[in-house]
Amino acid sequence: MADLSVNVAGVHFNSPLIAASGTFGFGHEYSEFFKLSELGGISCKGITLKKRLGNPPPRIAETPSGIINAVGLQNPGVDHFIEKDLPWLKEQGTVIIANIAGNTSEEYAMMADKLSETDVDMIELNISCPNVKSGGVQFGTSCESVGAITGLVRKHCTKPLVVKLSPNVTDIAEIAKSAEAAGADAISMINTLTGMRIDIETQRPIIRNNTGGLSGPAVFPVAVRMVWQVANAINIPIIGMGGISKWQDAVEMLMAGAAALQIGTCMFTDPYAPVKINAGISEYMDRKGIKSVSEITGSVSPW
Repeated sequence: MADLSVNVAGVHFNSPLIAASGTFGFGHEYSEFFKLSELGGISCKGITLKKRLGNPPPRIAETPSGIINAVGLQNPGVDHFIEKDLPWLKEQGTVIIANIAGNTSEEYAMMADKLSETDVDMIELNISCPNVKSGGVQFGTSCESVGAITGLVRKHCTKPLVVKLSPNVTDIAEIAKSAEAAGADAISMINTLTGMRIDIETQRPIIRNNTGGLSGPAVFPVAVRMVWQVANAINIPIIGMGGISKWQDAVEMLMAGAAALQIGTCMFTDPYAPVKINAGISEYMDRKGIKSVSEITGSVSPW
């Protein structure tokens, strides 16, 4: 049998598949379908310093081969997560990644301090958030701001630190290098692409927020290209995501340079997608005589 385990920044995962932040909540609902130990890990719903109710509805719109969402980081806050959700999650036999989001550098630092005192396995830094002290420009849109927020959180974070990159930038490889230089232990990518849908009858955007994050199969080729570019620019591991919906996509993303994977939107239509994708990867590896997932990572041979 193929060995599906992977190692990312010193953390052991039983399989390369991680539930992506924002699509899996804190795992309670999906635990009714399969044992969460079948996942390599769970990147929990993005948490903020204080409780957030999120954006007003409508917050989700369907698109060809995907969805647009502008949920607005609805979550119970970091203290509630630590006290109520984390104890249950740590009983599930899988890696737990805390995804943090903030509107100021100070908020990120405070959450990193709090979570470093817990038994989460990793911290994932969501930098696709507006910096209210810089006119609302997202933390993840320039090399300077990415380096600054990564470096600050690094000083407060004793856990392996994963920086989640936005694709809505001019040169994602340079952004990744800034995160690496500032102390990131790994990169996760890509976050959603900015999209929009319009109701032609009302002549208004379908989503109350006007625009939202596009995810699903439609973004997969973009994600593969960006993972490949970044893999050729940095020396830390990449957790690849963006439109993976079947095992063939998973293998392709690994070949592009990902050491592990996150899946999300596909689980809205098929909650058993992680189980099926794991089985497909295993069968592929057995058929090809591949013993370890790490043998697939970065194995693409450019023309």
